[in-house]
Amino acid sequence: MKKLILAVILLLVAAGAVLYLSPAAQLTVYQGVEQWRAGLHERSVSVNDLKFSYYEGGPQGAETVLLLHGFGADKSTWLWFARTLTERYHVIIVDLPGFGASDRPHGSYDVGTQTERLATFVDALGIRRLHLAGHSMGGHIAALYAARYPDQVSSLALIANAGVTAPQRSPFFQRLEEQGDNPLLVDSEPQFDELLDWLFVAPPQFPERLHQYLAQRAVADSAHQREVFEHLLDRYVPLEPELPRIQAPTLLLWGDQDRILDVSSIETMQPLLKDVNVVIIKGCGHAPILERPEESAADYLRFIDQASRQTAEAHKATPRQ
Repeated sequence: MKKLILAVILLLVAAGAVLYLSPAAQLTVYQGVEQWRAGLHERSVSVNDLKFSYYEGGPQGAETVLLLHGFGADKSTWLWFARTLTERYHVIIVDLPGFGASDRPHGSYDVGTQTERLATFVDALGIRRLHLAGHSMGGHIAALYAARYPDQVSSLALIANAGVTAPQRSPFFQRLEEQGDNPLLVDSEPQFDELLDWLFVAPPQFPERLHQYLAQRAVADSAHQREVFEHLLDRYVPLEPELPRIQAPTLLLWGDQDRILDVSSIETMQPLLKDVNVVIIKGCGHAPILERPEESAADYLRFIDQASRQTAEAHKATPRQ
């Protein structure tokens, strides 16, 4: 009962913030409420003079789930998705270097470099086994991590991941290759609305002041995002040679109306993976974790529950030495 009352109070505070606080404060309060509802706490750790900011929640001692965000995003994109996971799993959501509240190191942001930075983060937290999931660019990094460190990964979920050549070229790549225009980079406030249309079938609706603030923030950060994207292209690491090295059961989860990375990417990946499950969400765009968080989280939870049961049964069947 006390928890319900506190939830109501927090929601009222958030509603008040929308009306009276600055847009930056509105966003802080809103994300703080969602963070609380997901049972997550913000933490940081420094590894080799590089600060990683991350959320952590769920029961200590439970199996660990590590979530990686996509390009131009940060750890907050997982807040709605993570809410059901923290009931049974130890959940960590990290800001990859160069994003969110983590440091922006000098050097490259290609997926190979980011994978090795992630490995130092996992080691610093003392994690020996994990369920790994990534969205878009984060999925590219997650797949590469699972290929390079197969003994650490209990399961892998790739959500509209980058890194493979799709049989059907997406509208995003058609525009990028034919016109040299990248819709993911926001150089003016009107382009922010275009970005939302590219990412979602049904774009989220924000209060006007908050919407304007998010657009202005994206414009202010466009030079850095452009640099990161150039690194991703210039030092591209294709996943096709890496996927056969992945030992963990793998979930491929996609929106059927993804305009950024075409759903036909699944056709490329499926034959290369040893143990694969496929979920395609109808009427959904590039970001199921934001557009359909409850549905995609339920699909993911079923997948990792099954992977956990299989691991437990395998351990029981293994004779003791």
